[in-house]
Amino acid sequence: MKILVTGGCGFIGSHIMDLLICHGFETAAADDLSSGSLKYLAPHRGKTAFYPYSILSPEFEDAIKHFMPEAVIHLAAQVSVSRSVQNMVHDAEINILGSVKLIELAKKYGIKKIIYSSSAAVYGSPQFLPITTDHPLNPVSPYGISKMIVEKYLASSQSLFGIEYMVLRFANVYGPRQNSHGEGGVISVFINDMLQNKHPVIFGDGKNTRDFIFAGDVAEANLSALNSSTSGVVNISSGIETSINELAAKLQQLIGRNIQPKHQKPRAEDIRFSVLCNQSAVNSLNWKPAVTLDEGLRQTIAFYVHEKS
Repeated sequence: MKILVTGGCGFIGSHIMDLLICHGFETAAADDLSSGSLKYLAPHRGKTAFYPYSILSPEFEDAIKHFMPEAVIHLAAQVSVSRSVQNMVHDAEINILGSVKLIELAKKYGIKKIIYSSSAAVYGSPQFLPITTDHPLNPVSPYGISKMIVEKYLASSQSLFGIEYMVLRFANVYGPRQNSHGEGGVISVFINDMLQNKHPVIFGDGKNTRDFIFAGDVAEANLSALNSSTSGVVNISSGIETSINELAAKLQQLIGRNIQPKHQKPRAEDIRFSVLCNQSAVNSLNWKPAVTLDEGLRQTIAFYVHEKS
């Protein structure tokens, strides 16, 4: 099967590329390298195609026409909640218009299935925990709104054009290769700070919770979605609630540095508590997470230590 991964040189996309190539798929990555890096594809030189295009560029259609994928794993996106608040137009152009363009190209070139990377941000402030896929959608950020809208387009495109889809609503993904500066995930930012003997910043009292899922488990979920014969929506999560204070304490212990975090005012766009029920993925995809938080943190710390050496 021929698989195109948009954002295939990025944090999550590169892990998916590793797994697909390992399983013998014919692959291509489309990535404008605005946040990704070609070095993650370097071990696969000669085994995969690469198209250095934004999904919004005219050349992206040329890539589709040249490679003719049977399925697309769609990760290319503006992924920062705070940037979506600062520049809503930019967020909508990439996340909504870029995705709608991909759907149009799928219709035009006979792409059979789209695997879409969505987010827990579509739920907004939870009405109950753990959050199941039938929880009401009430996103509070432009980023979450953009993800919700594309989900609706995908459902519509199946009924209108017969394009199969699977929406994967990710919890907080972490692991090697994640951006450790500015808008990176909290784990990569905390590790980067602690390795430099800086005090990590916690917004609020630190009792807010998140559901952390390892990038390798997310890659496996995408592979399971490719192999699934159904369309629908699933949560990709650990199903375990961890407070930011607990996370900071774990990292202090694993890194071996007693660097106390600094607390700042909470951010308006941040959800207070979050944990997702992953039973939908267990049932529909025959998938479940395999990497514990402690083991995932060890692997992630080792990656950043190696990067800095």
